[in-house]
Amino acid sequence: MATLYDTLGVPTHATDEEIKRAYRKAAMKWHPDRNSGAEDVARATFQEIKDAYAILSDAAQRKVYDAVYAEQMRSWEAQHARQQKAQAEREATVRAADEAAYAEMVSLAMRFADEGHNRDVLFGVLLGRRCEAGRAAQIADSVSALQAARRETAKAEAEPVAAAAPESVDASVGTRAASAKDDAAAQSSPGQRANQDKREEPVGDTHPAGALSGLWFQFLNGLRL
Repeated sequence: MATLYDTLGVPTHATDEEIKRAYRKAAMKWHPDRNSGAEDVARATFQEIKDAYAILSDAAQRKVYDAVYAEQMRSWEAQHARQQKAQAEREATVRAADEAAYAEMVSLAMRFADEGHNRDVLFGVLLGRRCEAGRAAQIADSVSALQAARRETAKAEAEPVAAAAPESVDASVGTRAASAKDDAAAQSSPGQRANQDKREEPVGDTHPAGALSGLWFQFLNGLRL
């Protein structure tokens, strides 16, 4: 919003002498006789300079102009502030709607990725939901990369567990077998241990019937002789 001060090229607090010098300088620059070939533009600008100087060089008119200008500036600033606020609200609404739509598309892509579909399927599904092609490609690429990283992490975590499982099973089986053997030995009755000892000893040396059988065999042999 140009002002009379802008037309003369002076600040609003300029003195009367500064306004006079600025007017003379501007008038000389834009006088039609000094702008051959652009007389129409120079003539209009020169007239604006004259009108500005006529008001600002008169103390009473300058005072009225300053008051009116100040009021206009306050009104303009208030209007400008309202416009900026309304614009900011519109932009915030558009941004919130865009973020919600983006989140919905990402959620949709994640659901299909969890079901095992590849990147191309995700891209096609997003396009089918009227997602812009560039955004659909970005979401499909990001979700596919995320799912691949998750699979690699799960695989890396599962491999050490699978490698350690056979050793754990063998050790557990050996431990249980040794424990069962020790329990069986500890729980066997004294009678069972005695019978086992008897089976290991020669029958002739330990049982009276065995001794009598030997003597009877010698007696029969003596009769034959």
